[in-house]
Amino acid sequence: MDDLPIEKSGPSPFARFLRAIAAVVWKDLAAEFRSRELLSAMLVFSLLVILIFNFALELNVKERRDVTSGVLWATFAFAGTLGLNRSMAVEKDRGCLDGLLLAPVDRAAIYFGKALSNLAFMLIVEAVVLPVYSVLYNVNLFRPGLLMVILLGSVGYIAVGTLLSTMSVQTRTREILLPILLFPVVIPILIAAVKASGGYLNNLGMEEILPWLNLLIAYDVIFTAIAFMVFDYVVEE
Repeated sequence: MDDLPIEKSGPSPFARFLRAIAAVVWKDLAAEFRSRELLSAMLVFSLLVILIFNFALELNVKERRDVTSGVLWATFAFAGTLGLNRSMAVEKDRGCLDGLLLAPVDRAAIYFGKALSNLAFMLIVEAVVLPVYSVLYNVNLFRPGLLMVILLGSVGYIAVGTLLSTMSVQTRTREILLPILLFPVVIPILIAAVKASGGYLNNLGMEEILPWLNLLIAYDVIFTAIAFMVFDYVVEE
């Protein structure tokens, strides 16, 4: 009796999901490092904001430490919005967004891929801004707690921003519409990030910082889950 052929099972659905996410991230990173349009704009904008604040705020050492968290997050928020807008606009203008939506993969993989690439761009900008700010303002920003807050705040900002930029990119006034949609939604995470960052910079106790950290974590989890559930409906519309 001939041996029956053994069917080889392909990769699991979760493995295919991860592979699709990795493909989207790789595409975005490769395209950006080839052109450097997005990162250049975000970096130049961020450094200009830092320089303007440096010359506008003639403060002593204590006052500079007090305003550091607000200046940092204002810079990150505006640079992040610029990056989100540009990232999705390039996809739309080149027709890549339609191609991604036609790909035989879960739409959520496209969302997570875009979110991870946007997060990578934002973290690169933050990695450049922090040492520059430390030199100009003479403030030590390389503290583990502060870096954790920056990461948590960036994750929440990008999770919401990627979803809303996908919505606004379909309109003619996308450059104006995205900030109008985004900033009211991210106010809680910006407030929590500023408060937590200020707590670490002013050496406050964990009992004062922990509520803001909990808010950051809850915001990240809740809005990432919401974006995961509604992204398919957003791109269908």
